[in-house]
Amino acid sequence: MLTAITGINWGDEGKGRMVDLLSREYDVIVRYQGGNNAGHTVVNDKGKFILNLLPSGILRDGTVNVMGTGMVIDIEHLAGEMKRLTDKGIVITPDSLKISDRATICMPYNKLLDILEEERLADKKFGSTRRGIAPIYSDKYMKKSFRMGDLFETPEVLREKMEGILEWKNLLVEKGYGHAPVDVDEMLEWLHTYGDPLKPFICDCTDYLTEAHEAGKKILFEAQLGALRDIDYGIYPYTSSSSNIAAFAPVGAGVPGLKLDCVIGIMKAYSSCVGEGPFTCELFGKAGDMLREAGGEYGAATGRPRRVGGFDVPASRYGVRVQGADCLALTKLDVLSVYDEIPVCVQYDIDGELTDRFPSGTRLNKAKPVYINLPGWHCDISGCRSFGDLPKAAQDYILFIQKAVDCKIRYVSVGAERDQYFEMN
Repeated sequence: MLTAITGINWGDEGKGRMVDLLSREYDVIVRYQGGNNAGHTVVNDKGKFILNLLPSGILRDGTVNVMGTGMVIDIEHLAGEMKRLTDKGIVITPDSLKISDRATICMPYNKLLDILEEERLADKKFGSTRRGIAPIYSDKYMKKSFRMGDLFETPEVLREKMEGILEWKNLLVEKGYGHAPVDVDEMLEWLHTYGDPLKPFICDCTDYLTEAHEAGKKILFEAQLGALRDIDYGIYPYTSSSSNIAAFAPVGAGVPGLKLDCVIGIMKAYSSCVGEGPFTCELFGKAGDMLREAGGEYGAATGRPRRVGGFDVPASRYGVRVQGADCLALTKLDVLSVYDEIPVCVQYDIDGELTDRFPSGTRLNKAKPVYINLPGWHCDISGCRSFGDLPKAAQDYILFIQKAVDCKIRYVSVGAERDQYFEMN
């Protein structure tokens, strides 16, 4: 059984919470793209955890967790993340965590260039997390990057490669941005300091995952961010630099020859977005503040206040289609309990023309939301454990969303705790 859990919208939909929940049914959990530029918040019986790089299954005893080929890994950040978990009693061993030898290392100079470019752009910035993601993916595709397997090279080979890369990189750092050049010895020391302790975890994950699949193991693929941040199908250029589309999951994991059996799309009962770019359904002022505070909408990776809005039907229907979702998980339904009437964006107005479709380019920039209000339930639903337990207005809301996006909602989350959810019949 090969299943992908992917985001339907702009990210922050609650994928980590659902991976933590569903991991009990799987043997192997694989993160297949992205870096530490977004976070998964998980609350379970072991505590509250924010994960940026590690697969969310790392919190589930008995699972094997894989950091796939398509990832870009800041090894310094990974070292800190692993320590935070072990300090809380989470046991991480080479048996429970495997890192692909083909995954790319995000270097300090990638972060430096990310910061320098955002500062140069000033008010035209893309809203980068300044964690080096775009620069390192650029290096990867220019074939001027280090991979996890390079940590096993001899000191002479590593130095020669570092000297060649930094000779090229400093043309931009020093002569382009006017910053002090990046030092070869400092970068080699950084690689050894944070890379050497990771060597026991690094392996050929293509072989491992192939053998696991052949042995009948159930594998769950975990994406970072959502469809609208995908490099090809998202709100370009305000996207991430990798593909989080479910079809990419086997490729990014390291087993491109395998085919998915199921795609579970994750979406909130309302909309949220971190960073710049078009966000048609955005609510401002008191309306936005009310929803943001009710949902605790602050970025797990950055702490930045998220932009928020009502559920966006055109964007979500589009996300369902490009992800190829077989079913959906609707998260944070309980947050909407603060409303007497719930705003839902059902169409876009573009130059006076109403559309149900999610556009791209300048048409998306000009889109204005067309809102309707659905009845609220204005009561606590966090204790509900079945569809029948919900007040009728909450039931009607779920059914409305399900019909609007044309995909069955299978899971409904009514709280952050591991048991605060139910399955739809």
